[in-house]
Formats: sequence, C-alpha cells, structure tokens
Amino acid sequence: MNVAFKTFGCRLNLAESLEMEAAFEAAGHQVVPIPHPDCAIDPAFAPDWIIVRGCSVTARAQRDCEKEIARLSRQFPSAKIWRTGCLAGAETVPVTPVGTVPMTLGGTVPMATSRAYLKVQDGCSGRCAFCIVPQFRGPPVSVPFAHVLERARAFIATGYRELVVTGCNLSLYRDSGNGLPQLLAALAELSPAPGSSPVHRVRIGSIEPGICDDALVDAIAAHPNICPFLHISLQSASHSVLKRMNRPYTIDAVAHLCAEARRRIGPHFALGADVIAGFPGEAQSDFAATLSFLREIPFTHIHAFPFSERPGTPAASMPGAMPRAVRLERARELNLAARELNAAFARSFIGSTVEVCVEAGGLEGRTAEYLHCRLSTPAPRRSLAKTKVAGVDNAGNLIA
Repeated sequence: MNVAFKTFGCRLNLAESLEMEAAFEAAGHQVVPIPHPDCAIDPAFAPDWIIVRGCSVTARAQRDCEKEIARLSRQFPSAKIWRTGCLAGAETVPVTPVGTVPMTLGGTVPMATSRAYLKVQDGCSGRCAFCIVPQFRGPPVSVPFAHVLERARAFIATGYRELVVTGCNLSLYRDSGNGLPQLLAALAELSPAPGSSPVHRVRIGSIEPGICDDALVDAIAAHPNICPFLHISLQSASHSVLKRMNRPYTIDAVAHLCAEARRRIGPHFALGADVIAGFPGEAQSDFAATLSFLREIPFTHIHAFPFSERPGTPAASMPGAMPRAVRLERARELNLAARELNAAFARSFIGSTVEVCVEAGGLEGRTAEYLHCRLSTPAPRRSLAKTKVAGVDNAGNLIA
C-alpha cells in the first residue's frame, strides 16, 4: 500500500509524523510524496492512504488544514484520507486492519531528516485563554525516562548527531523523579561506547518559562553539547496582557531566566520567543512594552504573528478586540525588529568558530545557536562540522 503524509504545525507534529512514516515502512508499506497538483500522477506512486496531521492552534491554521484536506480529496478521489494530530475529527491510524502505528518509540528509526526529533511528552494542563490544544491532546503525559534514552541511543547509532527534544509542554516532563533538566542532562551524557565522549548535541524545543528555569540553566551550563538556545513561549511582555491570557508566569520570571542564561553561558546564548500581536485589550503601551523587552534582552529569534480568534477559547469572545489592520501592523513591526536583532546576533559570530549540523546537500546547516550557515566545503549530512565564520549575507545567514 502507498501511504503519503501531509504535516502541519509544530515540531511535535513533525516528530509524530516521522515516527509514523517509519512504522508504516517497517510494516511493509511504501511512503510516497504528495505530487504537485499540476504534475502528472504515476499510478505506481499514487497514494492509497493520505495521513494529514493537522494543527488547530489558530482558526487560520485549522482553515488551512481543512482546505488542504478538501484539495487532496479532489486530487485523489480514491484515496482514504485520515485526519490526525490537533484537528477536529482526528482518528487513530492503523497500519493494518488489526494493528495500530506506535505513536512514539517505534522499533524503527526515521531517516528522512537531518536532525532527530525526539518526542518526550504530550498534553498540557494549562488553560491559556487563546489556546485550544489541551482539548485535542489532553492532560500532560511523559514518555518514560528509560524509553527516551533508549530511543536517543537508537538515533545516535544510526548517525544522527543532533537530537531535538520536543513535546506539547516540555516544562511539564516528569518521570521517575526526573524533570526536563535531568532528562536533558542524561541525553547529553549519552555516548556510543562506555567511557567515550558524546558525539552528539541536544537541542531543546519551545518551553514554557517559570517552571524549571534555574535547573534548566544549570543543565545547559554543565553540558557543552546542549545547544545554547532557548525558545520561550513568551506571547507578550505586558503584565496586564499576560494576565488576560492566563499565562502561568510573570515577565519578571522571563527576564530572570534570560539574564541567568546569558550570565552563566555567555553573550552568544541565543534566545527565541513566540509573540502574539494584537491580543484583545492590548493597548499601544502594552505593545510598546513587548517591543522594548524584546530589544532590551535582546532576543535573537522571534516568531511574531497577529492574534487570531480560535472558536472555543475564552479569548475568542473577549472584549477589546483589535482591528485586523492593527494586529497586522504590530506583527509587521515585531518581525522587522526580529530581522534586525537576528542580523546583529549573526554578525557577532564573524571570526568565530561554529559547529554546524549539516543538512541535505552538504553545504548548509544550523549552528548550535540555530543560525543558518552556508559552508564552503561539503560535509556529510547529519554530521557536526566545525567552521570559521567569514561573513553574514543580507538575509542574516552565516557564510563560512
């Protein structure tokens, strides 16, 4: 049977799709790409099943998923389309009529990417005013500590040199007395043979601040192969907006985390943030506080997007809704600042030696600080190549 995949959304969705692809292949099925709508379809590669792993984090994200499902239904009228992930009507996808695909920790290792995506946690107990994800993913559940390490060893043994730790809310990881900091330390200390040094690095996915901040910084500072990069679900730097969002932290806690990370690990510690522009009731002064905070830290990687009402969430009916034009303009300003801050951070590496996880083609990849780097000499895919930065192009890419 030919099986095709279409994945929307976050790294967690990607990790789950990759595991499912590997499980289908292990069960004897053929994973095929979805051809472009304008391309002729070779019957030998036409999908019998299409698995759409959707995202409903915003109303727009859900609409995009629904449109794609409708398009795929027209393009492949005889294919069975399965809806899974964070999407209304999600289904459990079987490999055969009598078996189901393991959602995590399958027996095979996905080999479609340059970095290994390691799912360690699912679900969330938060009640953020704008978020519907807990309704789809349920309460927090952690993959057993020993199983995560076993899976990580399998990735390393097959040649992966970067492990990306992902989950719905990583800060809630708990198993056998271990939290996220202990898990990261154990992953960083894995080695291919007893007594040997680690040959890999560990990258942390997006985190919620305020839960395990100091211990997390301790773990990163103690292990040079944990990437010096934290991506924080910030959303706003206004006290009043965070309160209306029902976020479980204060902006002072975020400032403390960022300051400690830079103090303990150095000025090249990279900080990312997700930011919502134009949340209901966001005054100009609230927006100015957020923009100022991003510049003062400064953050080096910012994902800013306009607020989108998600039906079924408290924020969808909150008073003080911002006009769409205001949301778009504020998101534009945030993204302009993001490009400036990222470019300045990239320029600070000129003359420095960086470690690049090499991607397909062998001539580009990402540094430990998550900067894109172009290599002058090809290196094997998935390897960690050390190179000296000669310059930065207009897009903020490092040039070796």
